[in-house]
Amino acid sequence: MSKTTVRFRVDLGSHGSVGPGKIALLERIDESGSLSQAARDLRMSYRRAWNLLDSLNESFKQPVAVTTTGGQHGGGAILTQFGHTLIRSYRSFDSAIQAHADRHFRALVPYVRKSNVPQKRAPVVRLNARPR
Repeated sequence: MSKTTVRFRVDLGSHGSVGPGKIALLERIDESGSLSQAARDLRMSYRRAWNLLDSLNESFKQPVAVTTTGGQHGGGAILTQFGHTLIRSYRSFDSAIQAHADRHFRALVPYVRKSNVPQKRAPVVRLNARPR
């Protein structure tokens, strides 16, 4: 049986957005203590990771992570308390949405066309949550 999955991005007006890619980057920074390692783990360029992190830091009045440049002991990146709060809030909302989508679309799953090609992930329902 297939499972319905919702992937969403929260737009913060004209100031930016938070979605699964940025949250995954923050989680990897938290685990590795390194922006470059987080980028490698997510198979993205360092420049892209830096731009995503910079975008997040510019979207809020306080930073989500702070970085230090290399040197004798190398550089690093650590999440701020606000960064941890952002991840918890996003993941909590994600869990609620996944549960709601599962209940709402469960009756339709048996009607999904079966494919001969194995899927790498569950069918996706796209949702763009914007403040009004």
